[in-house]
This record gives sequence, C-alpha cells and structure tokens, in this order.
Amino acid sequence: MGARVSDLLGGLAPSATLAVDARAKALKAAGEPVIGYGAGEPDFPTPVHIVEAAAKACYDPVNFKYTPTAGLAELREAIVAKSMRDSGLLISADQVLVTNGGKHAVATAFMSVLDPGDEVLIPAPYWTTYPEAVYLAGGKAVPVMTSEANGFRVTVDELERARTKKSKLLVFVSPSNPSGAVVRPDDVAAIGRWAAEHDIWVLCDEIYEHLVYGDLRHVSLPVVAPELGDRWIVVNGVAKTYAMTGWRVGWMISAPDVMNAAVNYQSQTTSNISNISQRAAVAALTGDLFAVEEMREAFDRRRKIMSSMLNAIDGVRCVVPDGAFYCFPDVRGLLGRSLGGVVSMSSSELAEVLLEKINIAVVPGEAFGTPGFFRLSYALGDDDLIDGLERLGAFVAAG
Repeated sequence: MGARVSDLLGGLAPSATLAVDARAKALKAAGEPVIGYGAGEPDFPTPVHIVEAAAKACYDPVNFKYTPTAGLAELREAIVAKSMRDSGLLISADQVLVTNGGKHAVATAFMSVLDPGDEVLIPAPYWTTYPEAVYLAGGKAVPVMTSEANGFRVTVDELERARTKKSKLLVFVSPSNPSGAVVRPDDVAAIGRWAAEHDIWVLCDEIYEHLVYGDLRHVSLPVVAPELGDRWIVVNGVAKTYAMTGWRVGWMISAPDVMNAAVNYQSQTTSNISNISQRAAVAALTGDLFAVEEMREAFDRRRKIMSSMLNAIDGVRCVVPDGAFYCFPDVRGLLGRSLGGVVSMSSSELAEVLLEKINIAVVPGEAFGTPGFFRLSYALGDDDLIDGLERLGAFVAAG
C-alpha cells in the first residue's frame, strides 16, 4: 500500500510558532507556571466599537448568506481608502481580495503568480510560513541571509548575490517578523528599483506597518519605487493593528489580471470570508487608530525592557528591534555550556531545556532559517515578560 497522506502535504512542515504557543498554553492549562513568548498576537482586546459592529451584524439577515468572493463592497472600499491614508498607495476596489487572514493572502499570492520551479527570494530570518507556502505553490524558496550587524535589514547586494535567472519573486517584509527590522525608506526604494531592473515581482507583507518605533517610519515599496510598475502584490490585514488575530481578515492587492486569478482560486477553495468578521473589519478600518497608538506605546516600552534584560545575560546578544513586537536575540554564546546540568548544542535543544527547566516557551531560530537565535514576543503583560526573563537570567547565571 502507498502512503495514506499525499507526498505534497507529507513534505509540509508544521508552523513552529503555533506549535510552541499551543504547547505553552497546554502546559499552563495543566497548572504549570509557563510564560509563553511564542505568540505573535497582541495581548490587548479588540476595540469595543469593532466588537459592537460585529454583534450588530449577527442580527442582520443579509449576513446570513453568501456574499461576493472578493469581499464585501464596503470592506474593499475601506481597504482602498486605508491604503491611500496610511501608505499613499492608490488602488481601486477591483484590485482587492479579502482573505481569511494575512497568512491566507500570502498563500494565495504565491498560488497566483508562481509556476513550478520559480525561485522566491526570502530574506532570513523569515516568518515560518513563507517557504512552506512557496513549496505548496510549486516554487522554490531561496533564503537570503541578512547581517545581524546591519540589524537584519536586507540589502540590494545581498539580494543580488542570491539572484538567478529563475528568480521570479522577492518577499519583502518591513517591519519584519521575527527580527523587528525596519528597512529605511531610501533602501526600500533601491530594492524596488533593483527588482524592476531584473523583472522580479515583489510580495510586500505590510501587516506590521503601524508598529514602528522612535523616529522611523514604514513606507510601502510600490509607492517609493514606481519603477516596479504593476509587478507587485501587497498583503495586509487587521490582526496586528487592531488586535484582531482571531477574526481572520486579511487582504491581497495587485494588478487586475493577478486579482482575477486570485479571486477565481478563492472561489474554488473558501468562497467568501465570514461576513461577520468582514463587518467588524469595516468598523476597524473606517475608525481611528487610537487603539494601535495605545498598543504601540506599550510595545515600545516592552521592547526596551526586553532587549535590555536580554543583553544583560552573559552569552546573549540582542539587536534592539525597530518594529513589530519581537526580539530576536543571538544565543550562540549559550550553546555548548552546561545549563541546568544539560549541554545544548543548538538553539532548538536549548529551547526545549528552557521549557522543561524554567517553564518559559520561546521559538528557536531554526524555524526562521537562522539557527542560534530565539524569537521572543513582547506582546504579553509586563509582569510575565519580566518574570520570564529573570528566570532566564538566573538560570544562565547558575550554570
């Protein structure tokens, strides 16, 4: 008998971030004092006016039926207005597809433009989903190593070294998950010009656009690099900006021919996204940004606390992140040392030791294409954040 599971899905890796988060929650439910740094979601509630819009939508019979695959007209128009307001990106509603979260938008984007064997340049460290979604679309993920010394900000030189005649698309993410890197506007424009010169598409994941700290700012690559023409796809969603990870609303924006293909694909896979969540998203996008300002202030404080505490631990080095809500410390100085009576030779092994010995859950760098690092989310309460890092510091100091 042959395998019961297809070769395609048999070769698909699980989401490491979701696995760590699920394990931490299970241990906590069992009474263990686990502190989880794995979740990529704000620890704030969805703003009340958004919840109220959803509650109201539950009683409107129009939401009980199928609606257009591409999304509610009101939401697509809200995305058009939001794109101009926040990025200066001028689009029309027929360039928008509403998806089941940002992850769904990423996967649909790859399905829409990749052919078997096409190479996709993905700067590392990268979000775990990108290479797996490329694999599902028949493409080949090509990691592009960035420099810790440069704050993990990808450069044109790094991209050019990785380019081949099969390079079809570049995944560009700023602010970055997991590193928190924010590429400077002039460099974003230079990367766009480089892509245009070599006829390379760019997938711009802008999910963390509002979570940028200090004097830095996010810019949209298609806006600052008009040379790219229409060879770009922007993906985004309400999850991070409005603390709506569980509502599952994202979107994909691109040229009409790409969008026709994407809508056709979605019509045969999911049909329309939940109408209730779409109504909530309309309320989010047409409202103010007060909630994200409040979150950003908290995250700004926490990133400074976390990076400072990590850098105070012997053997740990952490670049202070400029965006998103993650720190990405280098823990290679802890490998090969006896900690709690165990010698870990990889960041993956060390992550297991920390969960077992001191009940803190982190995501090892292997999941992001950069062994020897950890990703820690600071989207958790201040007390837990500090408690867990104090545990880590004491554990390392004790040897």
